[in-house]
Amino acid sequence: MVRAGYGATVQDLGRPGLAALGVGRSGAADRGALRLANRLVGNPEDAAGIEMPLGGVELEFDRAATCALAGADCPAWLNGRPVAARTPLAVPAGARLRIGTPEHGLRGYLAVRGGLDVPAVLGSRATDTLAGLGPERLAPGRRLPVGTAATGWPAADHAPRRERPGPTVLRVVPGPREDWFTAAALRALCGEPYTVTAESDRVGMRLAGPVLERSRGGELPSEGMVPGALQVPPSGRPILFLADHPVTGGYPVIAVVHRDDLDAAAQARPGDTLRFRVADGR
Repeated sequence: MVRAGYGATVQDLGRPGLAALGVGRSGAADRGALRLANRLVGNPEDAAGIEMPLGGVELEFDRAATCALAGADCPAWLNGRPVAARTPLAVPAGARLRIGTPEHGLRGYLAVRGGLDVPAVLGSRATDTLAGLGPERLAPGRRLPVGTAATGWPAADHAPRRERPGPTVLRVVPGPREDWFTAAALRALCGEPYTVTAESDRVGMRLAGPVLERSRGGELPSEGMVPGALQVPPSGRPILFLADHPVTGGYPVIAVVHRDDLDAAAQARPGDTLRFRVADGR
């Protein structure tokens, strides 16, 4: 690795089923993007790749490889020539692949045919930045071995771009502590826009916007947390938990973002606008 950008990490689809032991799932923040990149090079969807917030990554390949980019629309150059995202890319031995900063979106993903063969921890190669599990954050000079996880070649050689027009709209399911808030709080959450602040990372994002007023005081005992939980600290402004969220927390959760919308949430960057709406059927 020549440059590691703004905090690139190795990610797969995480460590499910260990929350009772205090171990979160972690894994790719935009799971769909990693799955897509892996499919484009013939890997299993859970093969390890590189997650790149805001791009800025440069890699040198000591042997020929096949790669694919997905997620945020990061421009890329192979030996100085522009190359396309969401399509298999043949990289000759000795070549350099440079990934720039996306104009829209936050996290790009790079899959290499065969998958990254770094040591697994508790069954996963994901870097959990909160718990300190898995590989260290990537840094210049780091060598990344490529494995043999490829199973075949996909039927398609290009994937369409996923459009995100206007503000990101996230569906929410109210609760489990909706009763700790006034009736006006949920209306405010779903009626006014929020802005992603710079206090955001893989653990979660702090949001600027309407204050959500509580109907009762006091504190909660620690209870389980899930990705997408909108936890509300004493400031009244919600925190949206992402891939490396803690498994327990003591502030009330007014609502939880629908799991199918978490990938879109993971692509919101500081300054972007989010809107929430109650999921259909609620």
